Amino acid sequence: MDEREELRLEELLSAVHRLAAPGTGDLACAAPGHPAGHVCLAPSAELGLPALQEALDGQYGQPRNLAMGGYADPTVTGRTGLPLLTPFGERIVEMRGWAFADRWIGCGTARDGDGVRLVALVAEREDPAADMAEETSRVDGVVAVTGWDTTRVRAVDWAAVETRLGTALPSDYKRLAEIFGAGAFDGFLQLQVPDAAFESGDIVRHTEWLGEWARTRGGELWRPYEVYPAPGGLLKWASSEQADEFYWLTEDPDPDKWPVLVTEDIPDSWVRFDGTTAEFVLRMLTEREHPFSTARYFDTHWFQSYGSEDRP
Repeated sequence: MDEREELRLEELLSAVHRLAAPGTGDLACAAPGHPAGHVCLAPSAELGLPALQEALDGQYGQPRNLAMGGYADPTVTGRTGLPLLTPFGERIVEMRGWAFADRWIGCGTARDGDGVRLVALVAEREDPAADMAEETSRVDGVVAVTGWDTTRVRAVDWAAVETRLGTALPSDYKRLAEIFGAGAFDGFLQLQVPDAAFESGDIVRHTEWLGEWARTRGGELWRPYEVYPAPGGLLKWASSEQADEFYWLTEDPDPDKWPVLVTEDIPDSWVRFDGTTAEFVLRMLTEREHPFSTARYFDTHWFQSYGSEDRP
């Protein structure tokens, strides 16, 4: 990519970020005949689709594949990315979509006269949890609140994972890991799962590393607790960019009864939650009074995937 192309890509990304920022307000496209609720951008003809997709991946995680080879995914709904397809109708050729707060971000190609042109847009995203039933389970509640598509659930060899760790894991955590994979809720809580691309995101490798680190260098950072595999020790399952660390206290023989302990990057900052993993995540997303709430900052919630698959 030459210097001029890099500059135009930066200008386009700046426009995307500005429109996607929470609280931006209603979107209205200036394109004739286009419905409200989105803004079409004008990528330079010199930009390539792969470069634009890669740049958006770096900011918003892995996208969902909404259209390919001139065919739109027939299962796409208003809650899974349809607003990115609507402005182009049958002219759409390719489209990838990223969920971010109350916005959809999309880029792809569409037919234009006798040719095909690069397109990019930001569209309004409805609250995916608007119709969530009161009896919804905690895991299903997290799915509903984030608008996550559960049609592609990853397979995990939990027997092998738990054998290597030397302990069973909470059942609702295992469902979250299968459904969501590696990534972050609201760009904040980064879930650790088996077989993640990086050691820091892999619950098995990171647990082994952390246990060895505490064994050889001492566990003063976790006082008054010890680090797993010490009996009843702390087993880490998530972190945040703000240096918060999320653990289970493995003191009960039943992993489904393990409480969640959170520490910030300051001494003696432990906060305990006597509830399940999925309950913690759901309350974080929906309750403004939760100590680690993202509901204070976002009205609509999402999951930013770090995986290699096309996911919503």
